[in-house]
Amino acid sequence: MSEPRDTASLLSEMNDRSREVFRRVVEAYLDTGGPVGSRTLTRGLSEKVSAATVRNVMQDLEYLGLLDSPHVSAGRVPSNLGLRLFVDSLLEVSPLDDGDRAKLDQTMGSNERDMGTMLEQIGGALSGVTQGASLVLSPKYEAAVKHIDFVSLSPDRALVVLVFTDGHVENRIFTPPKGMTPSAMREAANYLNSMAEGASVAQLLARFRSELARNRREIDTLAQAMVEQGLAVWENEGEPQERLIVRGRSNLLDDATAEDFERIRNLFDDLERKRDITEFLELTEQGDGVRIFIGAENRLFSLTGSTLVVSPYMNAERKVIGAVGVIGPKRLNYGRIVPIVDYTAQLVGRLLNDSRRAD
Repeated sequence: MSEPRDTASLLSEMNDRSREVFRRVVEAYLDTGGPVGSRTLTRGLSEKVSAATVRNVMQDLEYLGLLDSPHVSAGRVPSNLGLRLFVDSLLEVSPLDDGDRAKLDQTMGSNERDMGTMLEQIGGALSGVTQGASLVLSPKYEAAVKHIDFVSLSPDRALVVLVFTDGHVENRIFTPPKGMTPSAMREAANYLNSMAEGASVAQLLARFRSELARNRREIDTLAQAMVEQGLAVWENEGEPQERLIVRGRSNLLDDATAEDFERIRNLFDDLERKRDITEFLELTEQGDGVRIFIGAENRLFSLTGSTLVVSPYMNAERKVIGAVGVIGPKRLNYGRIVPIVDYTAQLVGRLLNDSRRAD
């Protein structure tokens, strides 16, 4: 077999018959997942040709590296290079289905204010619509704190709620100091809010400690302890990081062979341990709109032979701040999945920007 070349040069070497045979092989493979034989193809071609002629064309396509023969006399399947040529040059993207749009839009109607929870809901909806595994890479939240509040849940459990200037809301459960009273909680929140302007969580905690070090104690000891223990939850998490939300693992694992099962599970383990998140985001920044990575084209997914369809989402300044994607088998319905991923990315970007404008 000759060395694979770029898809543009390969396409230029194919005549109309070769292109049609190739396109129909790929479409049949995406539909069935199995090898495609010459007799199957002859029934659907636009011109009357024999099965022998089709076999010769398929052999030429295999020589070019566009088709593979998984078994002797079992038909052909597209190679990774063949799939790349198909999605780059021959793929017909369908309009977004109204039903799929409605399912994704339902996540926007939620009363949930916590951005992390909303992104999880969007990831779940994306996985459900595509029947693949969804990835949602949330942005780093480095916005300034607008408002802080403490809520008592029980004598030994309390909630600290932070509202950021971009509209993002986060909350954490922590253990309050013993003897905490509602008045002390209000005093602690009011004190922090008075110095929160323009400050990140880390800066707010630093300001608070600086005030204490200068003996400018304007709140009682109990409220001081409330502030320390409430904000320490964020301090213990370290620097702000992107968060990768993975949903729908079972959609891939259910159909996996025994050989692939462990590889796919290891892929998800790596993703959930936040390995290679930076690389995942960089994949989306290398081009505009939806990008498709097939099999070994990307190191993250090379061992599983999976496909990643991914798109960035942007803030109001058109800066890429995160990404959404779908992992599936190579025989994905690309024409349907691409507009779904594209719309979901727009949805997330709109959600974040609407939150900022609502501030």
